[in-house]
Parts: sequence; C-alpha cells; structure tokens
Amino acid sequence: MDADVIIIGSGMGGATLAAALAPSGRRIMILERGEHLRASPKDRDAEAIFGDGAFRPDETWLDGQDRPFNPGNYYNVGGNSKFYGAALIRYRASDFDAVMHPGGTTPGWPIRYDEIEADYQAAEDMYQVRGQATDDPTEPEHSGNYPHPPVPDEPDMAALRARLKDAGLHPSHIPLGVDLTLWLAAGKTTWDAYPNTCGGKMDAETGGLARALAHDNVTLTTGVEVEALQSDAAGRITGVLLKKGLILTAPLVVVAAGAVQTAALLLRSANDNCPTGLANRSDQVGRNFMNHNCSAVLALHPFRKNRSIYQKTLMLNDFYQRSNTRPPLGNIQMLGKITGPILAATTPLPRAVAHWIAARSFDFYAMSEDLANPESRVTLKNGQIKLDWQRSNWSAHLQLVRELKRVLRRVGFPIVLSQAFDRRTPSHQCGTARMGDDPAASVVDSHCRSHDHPNLFIVDASVLPTSAAVNPALTIAALALRAGRHITQTEFAA
Repeated sequence: MDADVIIIGSGMGGATLAAALAPSGRRIMILERGEHLRASPKDRDAEAIFGDGAFRPDETWLDGQDRPFNPGNYYNVGGNSKFYGAALIRYRASDFDAVMHPGGTTPGWPIRYDEIEADYQAAEDMYQVRGQATDDPTEPEHSGNYPHPPVPDEPDMAALRARLKDAGLHPSHIPLGVDLTLWLAAGKTTWDAYPNTCGGKMDAETGGLARALAHDNVTLTTGVEVEALQSDAAGRITGVLLKKGLILTAPLVVVAAGAVQTAALLLRSANDNCPTGLANRSDQVGRNFMNHNCSAVLALHPFRKNRSIYQKTLMLNDFYQRSNTRPPLGNIQMLGKITGPILAATTPLPRAVAHWIAARSFDFYAMSEDLANPESRVTLKNGQIKLDWQRSNWSAHLQLVRELKRVLRRVGFPIVLSQAFDRRTPSHQCGTARMGDDPAASVVDSHCRSHDHPNLFIVDASVLPTSAAVNPALTIAALALRAGRHITQTEFAA
C-alpha cells in the first residue's frame, strides 16, 4: 500500500479533510494536478488577470450544443480557493429543508443544520474567519463566536452601510477569511478574484493544507493527474491510475477534485463491473449540476467617487427568505472593488469611460439559487468534458436584481447598471455527486461515503444537494470535517 488514505485534490474539501485526518497518524497522500502558485508581478495586475487570463487553464470544454469554451476553473495547490473572495458564509438553517422557489422546490438535505453546526464552528476556527453573527436576522444559531472581529468597512462603505440601514434594510458583515494587514502589505487591491501568493487569504492552502502538512504523516504530491479509479467485483476501490501509468493503492480513497472534474473522473473510471462509471448505480453522477445565478450590479453617482480599495465587507440577506409578499430571491454582497483596468479588460467600454465609471461605482454581487435538475449535467464526449448547464430559477434572479436596483436608487444612486455572469465564470459549481439517504437517487450518504463503494469518499462541492444562495466554501469545509470525524470513528477506530 502506498498510503492509508489517498486524497485526490487539494481544494477546500480535500485540504480540510486532510487536516481533520492528520492527527490520526495514518499515512495520508494528497495528489494535486497543479503546482503551487508562486509570487509574480502578475499577481496584482488587473489587465493580466482579467484581460489576458494569465492564470486561466489552457483547457477546452464543450457546452450543451458542443461548442468549445474555456472554463474559469483553476488547477493549483489550493484549487479555486486561491482566487476566491474569501466569503465564508454558513448556509441559512432553512437551506437544509425543502424550499419552494419560483422555479421549483429544492430536494432538501439528509441532514439538518443542527447536525452540522459544530462543524461550521470548527471550520470558522480553522479558516480564522472575521465576522459578526448578530447583525443579520437570517443568520442561523452559532454555538460560539467568530475567531476575529469583522474586516472593517472603508469610509465610503461605512457611509453606504448607514444609508442602507436608514432605508430599513439589514446590512451585515461578510464573514471573511482575510488577514487585511497581510493582504494590503502586498498590494493595494481587493482580494476577490486575485491570486493569493502572500498568505493574506485563508484559502485551502493557507488554512487546511498548512495544518495538515504540519504532520509528518501527510504528504502532498503536485503535478499528478489522475486518469481513473480501479474497482473490483465486490465494489472496493483497488487502485488510483495516474496519467503517467503508475497505479497507487490505499485502503481508503477520497475524490475532492471539484464538481466538474470529480464527475468526469468517476465517469471516466467505467469498467466491466461499473459500465456507466464508478459510484453511478443511481445514474446520478454528473447530473444535477448547479452554478449560482449571478449578476454584477454597479451603482454610481456622477458627482461622488468611491475611494474604497477592497470594498468587500457588506452583504444583504433581506431578500433571502420567503415573505408574505415575495418568494426567496437570494443574497446580495459586495464584489471586490472593480477598478478601471478590470472594467476595461472585461467590457467593450472605452478605457476612459471604464475608468470614469469604476472611480464612482459601488459594485454589488447578486446571487440566486440554481435548482437541481437531472438534465443539467456533466458528461464525456470522446473523452472531453461536456458541461450542459441548464439554468433554473432565473425569474427569481431577475426579480432580485430589480429589487436591488430599486433599493440602490432609493439610497442615492441615479445610475445602476447590471450584467449577468455566463458559463465561463464558475460561480460556485456543485451538485454532480449529490448526497442523500436513498442509494437509488444519490451518490453518497450523509457522511460523504459512496453508496456503491465502501472505501470511496467524495468530499467537495459535488456532494451538495442544493446550491442555496450563499458562497459554498464554508459548507464544503464543514462537510469535510464531518466526513473526517466519521472516517476516524469508523475506519481508524481499531
């Protein structure tokens, strides 16, 4: 045996699970197809990041009409979290229930919020979250406090918060995994969508992976791409086949490659015993792909500038849950501050116009739930990934954007612009190996163990039964900690 546990992927799920299992003393091998991000002049260069796509992979997928596109996923140690906005938000308690939306009803989860609350608390401690749980009426119950107070508002953001409060809304602090001093010392930019090479963001590498690698029994191997998993007639995973031909073995195998790549790996691993792919007796692998419905909303006043550098400290959940007059619509939070170079690189606006708008804009991120749909799916076509994302619940998202625009005009912004994100932006992909109690309708159980293969766990966003309408990173980490506890109790007890 090459290890006691092989974990494929070093993103939020894989890194956090490794940290949870490390104290057991068992030999844990983490395989990552990418390399460490190293500091470079491009790290804070908006034109290089947003215009040239300097960090985007040289990879092509197919959409539902077999048209090629370049996905926005990243392959490096820490996964997509190296570029994330570090918003570490708990799902609302109601998100674990079946919720009626304009586009349909969510399936609910096999666990309730109180069954994962302690893991949320532990994940917040591991990722050193800065937050305040008392200013959001929708915030679920916490058994403890955030490790640190919230990241402070900049003056223009504090003024915006006051105006929103005066309008009867409940602006709250975004729980953030950011060491502001460390981040800004490396450059005066926001952290949202910028690579973390200075250690200022608590991402999968600086959080869970650093904690795991502090133990001598944990190793990380980079530049290793997994071609397939092997299984026997009894359903056990017997080997991890690398693209270079080497086969690694361990009594326990964990896939944490992300919602698209995890599904692709399981489908690619089809054999005589599992002709439709591993863990796929239910025919659910690759199905129920969800990607949040998201829009950027820019509010500006022609005679007032926004001097913020990072901006991303405020969110609104006033439209999140159902009321007597409207259905649940989603979450609103600040984007990292959009600058002139970002706007010029991502729109057809003349550079001078882009700089004029960006100097005055307050940049919001409107996010609505995408509902599970078995026909929204990941498949393989001649070995190539095909992502047929079928948006759902779009009318709710359009209503959320309308509500936000109405509020922003009321608080003093005469100009409000919006632009929806498309499939090239991976807005929290999830759902392709979903969790459930029924093996005929789900891929893993509530502890992330495969229904079909007792020594296979899947610990990443693919297991989420619903997308909810907040950033999934903290929920992925909490599920990884829950799975780690289960593995320790059931597999390592002897």
